[in-house]
Parts: sequence; C-alpha cells; structure tokens
Amino acid sequence: MSENGLVDLTFWQISVYFYYNSVKTYILQNLGNKMILTFAQCIEMFGSKYLIKKAITEGRLFRIAKGFYSESKDVSQASLISAKYPKSVFTMNTAFYHYGLTDTIPEKYYLATERGAKNSDIRIVLKFENSDILFLGAVQEKANGATVTMYNKERMLLELIRNKSNLPFDYYKEVILNYRKVVDELDMQLVQDYLPQMPKADMIRKVLEAEVL
Repeated sequence: MSENGLVDLTFWQISVYFYYNSVKTYILQNLGNKMILTFAQCIEMFGSKYLIKKAITEGRLFRIAKGFYSESKDVSQASLISAKYPKSVFTMNTAFYHYGLTDTIPEKYYLATERGAKNSDIRIVLKFENSDILFLGAVQEKANGATVTMYNKERMLLELIRNKSNLPFDYYKEVILNYRKVVDELDMQLVQDYLPQMPKADMIRKVLEAEVL
C-alpha cells in the first residue's frame, strides 16, 4: 500500500493498463462516432476471449449483435448497420427521408453496396452498385444517432431519376417536386460532374432537363 492509500501497481499491471488504453484510443479514433467494435477489434483491444467475456460480465462491454460489441449499451440501428456493411452507402428512401424530400418514413434501411454482398438483416434493402461509382457523391451525415456514409443530395437526384421506373408514381412525384423547391441550393456542377459516370446517363439528362431544371 502506498502513502496515499492506493494499492501499488506492478510494472506489468501498469504496462497492460497503458497498452489497453493506447489500443483502445487508436481503435476508437479510427471508428469515428460509430462506437461499434468487431470481434477482431475486441481481441486487439482486450487481448483475449477471456478478457472480452470478463469485460462483458463487468458491464464495460456489451454484445449488441453476433460478432459486434460496444462500450455503450444503447447503440442506434444505423450505427450497427454501418458496422455490418462498412463498404456501403445509405441511399434511396433512407436518404430521401433524411434530406427532407419525402414525409414517408422508410420501413427499412436502403444501402448501396458492391455486387455479391449478402443480406442477413431483414431491416435492410441492398442495392447493388458498380464499384467504380459506389462512393461517388458519398458524404458523412448524422442520421438516427449515428454518423453514416450517405449519398449527397446531388447524387440522390440522379438516383431518383435513374430509378424512376421502379418507384411508386406518387412517391416519385413527391420527391421530384421537393427537389424543384431546393434546386437553387444544389451544387449543379457536381450534378454535371457525376452525370457522365452514371448508368442511363442520357435518360437521366433528358428527365433532369424536363422535370427539374
């Protein structure tokens, strides 16, 4: 016992303490605001399965889904979905509602992702995208208590027109009319930059000129 009443730590205990916190800091910095840890990251942070279980028992760590953990008990669905699909972008109904372009609350989360990705979550609709434009117009947005990767309004305007035939008529008209109201707020140079890279570029351009501009 030291003079100040605290138990003296051995050199080994001090080393483990600082190693744990340095690894934790590094991981959390790279996670940004997601606060979700994969099992591999937990192993890196805590050192072993035993110590992971110990942290869970002590309430310092929570298992929020198979293979995913958090130091917070309350984690938003958007955060968990972002962690499950790190190479994806929130799109379509999710993005339209987030940007206030529709009053219809989406029943599921819509994600653009690489072809071949598997969906094991009934809350998610996957939209397979060409890898060369998967992250075209992707930005960081705060949504549902999480910072997620989402297409910006400019990319979503092109996605709306691109998917026109697959959307309910009333839903499409609602979103396109709301786009007309905010067209002066859009960066039209970005729209012009994105357009040549998009599938159905000619069709999108014609509808864009006829219905929005």
